[in-house]
Amino acid sequence: MLTILAVSDSIGETANQVAFAAASQFEQEVKVKRIPYVKSLEDVEDVIKALDECEQAIIVSTIITVNVREYLTQKAMEKNISVMNVLGPIINVASTILNTQPTYNPGAMRKTDEIYYKRIEAMEFAMQYDDSKDYRGLKNADAVLIGLSRTSKTPLCMYLANKGIKAINIPLMPEVGVPDEIYEIDKKKIFGLIIDPLRLIEIRKKRLDKFHRITSDIEYAGDARILEELEFADKIMRRIGCKTIDVTERAIEDTALIIMEKLGYNKH
Repeated sequence: MLTILAVSDSIGETANQVAFAAASQFEQEVKVKRIPYVKSLEDVEDVIKALDECEQAIIVSTIITVNVREYLTQKAMEKNISVMNVLGPIINVASTILNTQPTYNPGAMRKTDEIYYKRIEAMEFAMQYDDSKDYRGLKNADAVLIGLSRTSKTPLCMYLANKGIKAINIPLMPEVGVPDEIYEIDKKKIFGLIIDPLRLIEIRKKRLDKFHRITSDIEYAGDARILEELEFADKIMRRIGCKTIDVTERAIEDTALIIMEKLGYNKH
């Protein structure tokens, strides 16, 4: 199978769209994998490692920074992997016509409407990394939310994204644990969402009733199971040393305001 790696020094939406457009032209399955925030030579090494997992691969890049772009090209060539930089040729031609040097500023086009595009980027970030789909987002997140299932992590991430804050959420489950990376980032941007046990039982039972799930998921809303999860969550939050927020009777907007104030964002 062919994999197209969409590599970018920002969120990677442009590279991703180009990759999907190319992939759609073939009847055979072509996989597209987005790798955002490649801003350093060390990040390039992570891209090269990802190539080892691919049977066949090509790279579509929108990296602006020259040394990072050239290093990626060099490392890919060593593995006989083709790299297509989408923006490079256009920028070079425009530079010649204008007789001026480009700024080589990653994400510069978003300055045309900085607030709007910051929100869009944060929305894309929240969706890409929702519910621990990919732990790569941890180091680039503005806020990391941890908590049990049904503590409003996802809607809270989306609300924060609407304010331009890139938030990632990590569900706490005794059987799964948490990624080691969470202990390596600044604990000031980690927020533990806690909730009253009785309220959590009520919420989960309503969810089971809504989707008519009774037999296999009955433990999900069971007293013993929830107490076990709460104990596990408390242990993790204490180990991290993060701020905790009781969301039992608190609106998402109020929880978001607390997070924004702790992060130093103006509430407006």
